[in-house]
Amino acid sequence: MNDDPILKVEDVEVTFTVGRIGRRNAILGVAGVSFELRRGETFALVGESGSGKTTLARAVNGLQAISAGAITFEGQRIDGLDRKAMKPLRRRMSMMFQDPVGSLSPRMSVGDIVTEPLRIHGFEGRDLKDEAARLLPLVGLPLEYADRYPHQLSGGQARRVGVARAIALDPVLIIADEPTAGLDVSVQGEVLNLLNELRERLGLAMVIITHNLHVVHHVADRMAVMYLGRFVETGATQAVFGAPAHPYTAALLSANPEPDPDRAQNRISLPAEVPSLLARPAGCEFHTRCPWARDNCRTVAPPRVALEDRSLSCHTIPSNPARARHEESDHDRDIQRDRNPVDPHARRRPPCRAGLDARRRRPGSGSGDPRIYPLPAPRIHPRARRQYPSAVRPRRLCRLAGRHARLGRQRRADA
Repeated sequence: MNDDPILKVEDVEVTFTVGRIGRRNAILGVAGVSFELRRGETFALVGESGSGKTTLARAVNGLQAISAGAITFEGQRIDGLDRKAMKPLRRRMSMMFQDPVGSLSPRMSVGDIVTEPLRIHGFEGRDLKDEAARLLPLVGLPLEYADRYPHQLSGGQARRVGVARAIALDPVLIIADEPTAGLDVSVQGEVLNLLNELRERLGLAMVIITHNLHVVHHVADRMAVMYLGRFVETGATQAVFGAPAHPYTAALLSANPEPDPDRAQNRISLPAEVPSLLARPAGCEFHTRCPWARDNCRTVAPPRVALEDRSLSCHTIPSNPARARHEESDHDRDIQRDRNPVDPHARRRPPCRAGLDARRRRPGSGSGDPRIYPLPAPRIHPRARRQYPSAVRPRRLCRLAGRHARLGRQRRADA
């Protein structure tokens, strides 16, 4: 891997103007972001919706003007270039948009879509049919798909067409915005394996924007966590996943779905909502939601601190993130055990007796009949369903149904 960065972003800011005439306000969609990307490397952007991930990607690709900072691509400063000057550079960088079907023209066939970049950039000497026959097998699509239209494709097939269009001009950088959004789990795995294979075969550098942390863990070499347009933690993917140092990163990783139901879930609950960009909090912008906030977090902005395997902005930086995270988990587990003492040898209680193989004897068969039969599921009273929707736990609904039935019998007896 070449040590020279293919992409260098330095203190980039993107400003938007909102409001009516006379009451216009400027908001920072991206606020002072910096990172580097080398050939053959995958860099992931992670954060909540509205944190500025797509805005940063559009700024890197020249689709969004920046208000401050610098963007350097292959040694050339590209921020501030007009559309005509950016056109030759776009041969070297491609973008995969978030909606796999919506990004494809419904009036063009698959063959025309994947060869459209060649027509735009003036590759008239190439046979477009031969190019389509070259690109489709690279993404795992048969040649007969060249005559199909986007409405005849599934979500995974449409995403593969987008990948084929992105690599048509042999770029060195691909920016993928939510490459697995709206796809089944099996199709997500196929797309991720395809991107990894193309990166190794063609030596691509990739910037991936995603909400799916499993995707980041699977494909990214380095990652950055964004909050209100800023990087709060940046580092190697394995190091950040193994021991998150910033409280926001720890909260995101704790909310990641765990496939093992018996594994302990140490969820970190963030109390408040994301602040508005029109009214950024003073000091550390995360202090309104941070469970570890201190007094100085409300008044002093945290500096950017570089550790051995990451960099982050936080006043409560542990000297050893892995050890601090381990000690914190043990402490939280002790508190939870003191609140809810549980016998470790006892089996977990099922959520509802209606799901048990509860047994009864056949009516009239006598007490000596050894045959047993499952009890039917209890009938939920309509009034209970109206007052408590299906989101209530089944055990709660069963208790409510029994209480309503007892009240009904008592009213009938009193009458």
